[in-house]
Amino acid sequence: MAKLRVGLLFGGRSVEHEVSIASASSIFKALDPSLYEVLPICVGQDGDWRIGRVGMLPEEAARPGGADVPALSGHRAIEQVGSRAGGGERRVDVIFPIIHGTGGEDGSLQGFLEMAGVAYVGAGVLGSALEMDKEVSKRLLAQAGIRVVPWVLVHARELGDPAAVLERAFHALAPPVFAKPACLGSSVGTHKVKAREELLPALRDAARYDEKLLVERAIDGREIEVAVLGGEEPEASLPGEIRPKREFYDYESKYVDEDTELLVPAPLSDEQTAALRRIARAAFRALEGYGMARVDFFLERGTGDLYVNELNSLPGFTEVSMYPRLWEASGLPYPALLDRLIELALQRHRRRGALETTYRRG
Repeated sequence: MAKLRVGLLFGGRSVEHEVSIASASSIFKALDPSLYEVLPICVGQDGDWRIGRVGMLPEEAARPGGADVPALSGHRAIEQVGSRAGGGERRVDVIFPIIHGTGGEDGSLQGFLEMAGVAYVGAGVLGSALEMDKEVSKRLLAQAGIRVVPWVLVHARELGDPAAVLERAFHALAPPVFAKPACLGSSVGTHKVKAREELLPALRDAARYDEKLLVERAIDGREIEVAVLGGEEPEASLPGEIRPKREFYDYESKYVDEDTELLVPAPLSDEQTAALRRIARAAFRALEGYGMARVDFFLERGTGDLYVNELNSLPGFTEVSMYPRLWEASGLPYPALLDRLIELALQRHRRRGALETTYRRG
């Protein structure tokens, strides 16, 4: 049987570029070489696309000069497949995108892949955009009857009237609160605000990354995560718990600190575990999820209430990342998880390929 050619697409221009390379490296090592050929495709922080050779390590393809550059940012041109020597080498059966953050999981890349007519892993255009935008996702989740953390929306342009921003935010919420960009990941630009005078500097910093900002009530709670996998009938993993040593689970806690505790499975009652898995599946459906998502919760101390914090359509994918660890604990090993995600991508591509694209009378 011929091997599937997987285009492993990683890197990107967002602040999560290095995280993406680490995820790609883990995926590359775990894909069964008897089933797959892997073609690394790196989007550099300069915006250039670098296509490596089949079997080339992602880290090597990511280096400037380490791979071919078929398209240059700003040229508004994409090389036609097969138009240069080695074009057949660049054929792919499915794309595995693992570009975290802006430009990778916000629907723009998925739209490009849809236009190219290629199968790809993960959520589609709409699902990716909804899960990336924390403010729109909150509205849809709340409409679906799913409890979310109370919030106030602030647009960056409103920071020119700081008194009005402060009045609106603190009329709805009492400190402590969190200020964050609405469409970013890895807690970049996120600040815990304990006093009124701290909010505007926090929002101005968040506005470096996005024009749409959130002020959220700070929940005194445990941080719980559930992995979701599938399509129309998604499955939910056992929950895991994150116990950062810092005040909240910021960028350093996720990628730098070695003393952040990851408890898999989380120490929870059977009732709590069942509720988390049920809500995770419901949230996945409400935001048009497909393939995979990690659903992040707060379990409030004192009340026991569960709040959905956010969904991540392309979660971290290193071997120690929570998404694959949760599935490992639930009985699905890392290589089998990758097989399942690729099969889901191919299934969706076949279904969509069978749809009519021309109008026929009668």
